[in-house]
Amino acid sequence: MTMKPVHEDIRDLHDSGSELARDDTFACPKEIRKKAMDFLARREYGQAELAKKLANKGYKHSVVEDELQRLADEGLQSDTRFAESFVQSRINQGKGPVRIRADLGQRGIREGITEGALEEAACDWYELAREERVKKFGAAVPEDFKEKARQMRFLQYRGFEQDHIQSAF
Repeated sequence: MTMKPVHEDIRDLHDSGSELARDDTFACPKEIRKKAMDFLARREYGQAELAKKLANKGYKHSVVEDELQRLADEGLQSDTRFAESFVQSRINQGKGPVRIRADLGQRGIREGITEGALEEAACDWYELAREERVKKFGAAVPEDFKEKARQMRFLQYRGFEQDHIQSAF
């Protein structure tokens, strides 16, 4: 007889429809930690985003919060590390600071952490806005107002501030 890992035994009980098994599986700190580590092995997550993913899987909120705090205390999960990685990723995509702040806010990252990550990136937003405009529309400065407005809306959508947009022209 081969031995199955504990989490497979619990999953088998859960699949059998036992209400007791369901409660045990979704309240088990080891299972929650394992699932959280599975997510974190693929990429960084903010604590709020990770809690939401685990809640969507059916894990109990109170136990999830405790386990995520333990992971943060152990340095395995970090909102700061996530924010730094996220900011760099968005800069590489040509996104501006307004858009990055909004995206991090939606992912539950505190404003102080967001601002720290933006400062840490030390990006020249004026240069990035200019590069994105040139990449999309070419080096020629638009002559008519309608085309200039269209290009400005593009940069605004990308998340650049008004002074970044003005300097791109």
